[in-house]
Amino acid sequence: MPAADHFLGFIDVLASALDDHDTTAADLAARLHLSRFHLDRLVSSAGGEPPAALRRRVLLERAAYRLLSTELTILDVAVEAGYGSHEAFTRAFTRAYGVGPGRYRTRPTRLRLDGPSNVHFHPPGSLRLPAQKKVTSMDLLTKMVEHHIWLVGEMVERASRLDDERLDAVIELSVDEDRQTIRSLLSRLVGQMGMWNAAMANRPYDWSVEEHESVDSLRRRLAEEGQTFLAHVVETTERGRLDDTFVDALCEPAEVFTYGGMIAHVLTFAAHRRTLVALALDAAGISDLGWGDPMRWVAQSAS
Repeated sequence: MPAADHFLGFIDVLASALDDHDTTAADLAARLHLSRFHLDRLVSSAGGEPPAALRRRVLLERAAYRLLSTELTILDVAVEAGYGSHEAFTRAFTRAYGVGPGRYRTRPTRLRLDGPSNVHFHPPGSLRLPAQKKVTSMDLLTKMVEHHIWLVGEMVERASRLDDERLDAVIELSVDEDRQTIRSLLSRLVGQMGMWNAAMANRPYDWSVEEHESVDSLRRRLAEEGQTFLAHVVETTERGRLDDTFVDALCEPAEVFTYGGMIAHVLTFAAHRRTLVALALDAAGISDLGWGDPMRWVAQSAS
């Protein structure tokens, strides 16, 4: 059997035994009908790191996620990761992440640790192998269309549960639990990019800037935040990192997102807000933008 197949088999048995800390490397090897020596050699050859090192790293990545996503004590997280004491876990965690678990919980950075095998813990509870095919910008667009078709289908199914009176009732718009204006929507459109720029840079976002923001401030912020966000998207797509994760420390508690998911989120909510602004501008007598349909803009950019 090729080393790559043994490596995949090892990842399967590792995932199933991740919480069984009494399971030894020899036990894992036996499940694959290998000796401990041959397992070490095959996994190191195919993945670039010994089985024990890979397991410790994955458990530390999961521990980092638990610190962010649960209210477990540090000792509870340490025990779950296979450490016998708070001190031993703190030493290992600090070596791996550069800060202790207590500080990481309040000011998180990355979730994934560098590893030659590129096998990582994937929230909420699985292991992720290196992608056989990198997600591209075209893949992302395809996923968004697939999501759109799925979501419309789900909405149609749910609409079938309603009577005619409910189906034909006029919808009164309510967004973000606030009264929407052209000013507030534009401020949020710029602020959405600023917020995610801040999350990716692990710095706080100043929400107060969106309180009755001036047009001059909108121009200044868009010039900065728009270009910064675009640079993130270009770098992420060019490097094939859409499936990579980052920690959003602005959430309470902190959450882990993929870059691709974040970009899709921004595009989805921005499309709704842009449409509202376009309609409001049209009602105010400014109609040259129409609905803000991207098709014409793309065609003009390509010419």
